[in-house]
Amino acid sequence: MGFFKCIICIVILAFSGVECEMRHENGNPYVFNDEDFTTLFKTEEGKVKVLEKFTERSELFRGIENIRMLFFEANPQTFFIPSHWDSDILFFVAQGRGTISLVFEDRRESFNIQKGHLMTIPSGITFYMINSDENETLVLASFVKPIANPGHFAPFFGVGGQDPESFYYAFSPEVLETAFNASIDRLQTAFSQQGKGVIIRATKDQIKALTAEEDSQLPFGNSYCLKKFGPCQIFSHLRDSTEFGKLYMVDPSEYVKLQELDMYISFSITSQGCMSTPFHSTRVVKIIMVVNGQGRFEMAAPYEEEGSTRIRYKKISSELRRGMVFVIPPGHPTVIMASQDKSLETLNLEFFAKGNERFLLAGRGNIMKNFQKEAKELAFATSAEKVDEILDSQQLDFFMRGPTRFNPQDTATF
Repeated sequence: MGFFKCIICIVILAFSGVECEMRHENGNPYVFNDEDFTTLFKTEEGKVKVLEKFTERSELFRGIENIRMLFFEANPQTFFIPSHWDSDILFFVAQGRGTISLVFEDRRESFNIQKGHLMTIPSGITFYMINSDENETLVLASFVKPIANPGHFAPFFGVGGQDPESFYYAFSPEVLETAFNASIDRLQTAFSQQGKGVIIRATKDQIKALTAEEDSQLPFGNSYCLKKFGPCQIFSHLRDSTEFGKLYMVDPSEYVKLQELDMYISFSITSQGCMSTPFHSTRVVKIIMVVNGQGRFEMAAPYEEEGSTRIRYKKISSELRRGMVFVIPPGHPTVIMASQDKSLETLNLEFFAKGNERFLLAGRGNIMKNFQKEAKELAFATSAEKVDEILDSQQLDFFMRGPTRFNPQDTATF
């Protein structure tokens, strides 16, 4: 996305809040629940769900119009049949383990995957995968970036019959006979047998044969991430760890595939009863998926009072549970909290990440501490000493103990 388009997007985000809220029936266009996903494929052995296009919810999200989100769920000992897509795909393994195989003209590359792995499938590359576990469902959170048609993507299945339909069915019989040097009767026999859908059961022997050899896998770490097609283990990139939470982050310099997607990826574990400090990002649109646990988020969003040009701020908030998705636009101050009973695990994707910075709005790293004395006195209309007493009271950084009791409907008044 170009610089001027980013600026236009941010301006729209800053001044269109009230219009967006009137369009959306519950006044919270930033949160997506189970009912906002549509089933793309479903069999007895698994399913693929796709989230509605972000701009179908609100024009606030024009900056991420070209990003789509999918969930793959495959039962134990199953096979996702070969396909290629007209879009780049980024997988995050939220649960389970398996093997993904990429097929090229002169070779095949197979990679074992497990929870915490990131892996990209470039547009047009044929791949297939298995759930190699005997007990656990394989769950992949997937982000799709279409190449030609913004916001729209399509898988292409060469194998199959009626379910899934093979793309070879679109060609003339004479063309296929010439291409394969085989009669149409022989081709129909080969291409009409599969009718169980895109996720099917496999035998233990087949699963064993399809699992990548362990010695073909490189050790986890930076060198592993830089391998051209291999996965990256996000849990090898710990950035912050306290009793209140952990933050893992992979940036484009550590996983080169992210450079092509212009994004950062992080994984947060907020301990139960804890929260993040208020923060905002300068340029990125954050898409956050709840992988495990429960919690809550609060965000300050601008809106205009009817009949006035005065900008005010409305609290956008929601309870969080596994499978939910929410979006944080640039510049919007946000707090994320874990429940008192469970920790909160979130996958955080930051798009248009080049040049982005994250600023803390409280705690030890609060940017207001860097105001000049005179700026503090003018801005707060009180002495700088009194301001510093408040700013220095919290010595923790990004993660901290959260409130034990609060009314979700309350907003602060000063």
